[in-house]
Amino acid sequence: MKRLIVTLAVTTSLGLPASAQDRLTIMLDWFVNPNHGPIVLAEELGYFEQAGLEVEIVTPADPNDPPRMAAAGRVDLAISYQPQLHLSRHNDLPLRRVGTLIATPLTCLVVMADGPAQEFADLKGGKVGFAVAGVQEVMLDAMLAHHGMAPDDVEQINIGWSISPAVMSGQVDGVIGAFRNFELNQLQIEGMEGRCFYPEAEGVPAYDELIYVANPERMDADVIARFLEATAQATNFVLNQPDRAWDIFSGTASELQTELNVMAWADTWPRFATRPAALDAGRYARFEAFLADRGATPGGLSVGDLAIDVTAGAAP
Repeated sequence: MKRLIVTLAVTTSLGLPASAQDRLTIMLDWFVNPNHGPIVLAEELGYFEQAGLEVEIVTPADPNDPPRMAAAGRVDLAISYQPQLHLSRHNDLPLRRVGTLIATPLTCLVVMADGPAQEFADLKGGKVGFAVAGVQEVMLDAMLAHHGMAPDDVEQINIGWSISPAVMSGQVDGVIGAFRNFELNQLQIEGMEGRCFYPEAEGVPAYDELIYVANPERMDADVIARFLEATAQATNFVLNQPDRAWDIFSGTASELQTELNVMAWADTWPRFATRPAALDAGRYARFEAFLADRGATPGGLSVGDLAIDVTAGAAP
């Protein structure tokens, strides 16, 4: 098996001929899971090697690390989230979106299907948890406003990463920050049925869920462009042969071979960006305006301040 996933404490070569390859290190947003299918498959299917790349995949000790590591030049690429990118840029992190991994929102507000919130308005007077302070609170407030409610019409509780347990136990009536390809399946495995309220249908602009970010002052645009083309090839393989792709992907690590990951794969692979380098400028402009309108940021960042198309020869 050629692929090697490492932690920051242990980094070793993938064993490809260094003299013939350009090296690139990418930090995932968390542990390896079906969201990362095109990256793993590009390695397993030899697309990185064909692109002249030696790719090292790194998993973070802390999910907050990837953008900071890319900004500092400790890794060439990191996986992050479009909403987080806007906040990172307003905090002066030197980052740009250089590619897209999953081009549709995954985040949703999950409730129990047989719970008290049959309609969004039923959350009024209830408790809603959020996993990460910041953008998720902004999204929740916008969704409430979409239904004529104020932020204090619900009790907002920081539940950390205890998403499924919090809603299953009744600690909260709903949770914003659940991933529709994971938490709903986790509830089903536990013998319960959940339902999602989708932010993009409840007053929040659509956005790219998972993106690749890099420091424009340190990056090699040509190397990144070749990385994105290799993952595009892998995505096409997935779209044409999803079952075969799953077999290859899950065969790289025993911890991937779980009921949850099997179910998550089926809900994830149709969402992979088929043109990972392509930039939807309007999407970034709209979300920047949305955050400013909600008072989450001062606004004012141009699309070029947030994202670039490395295949278009755009200057960082």
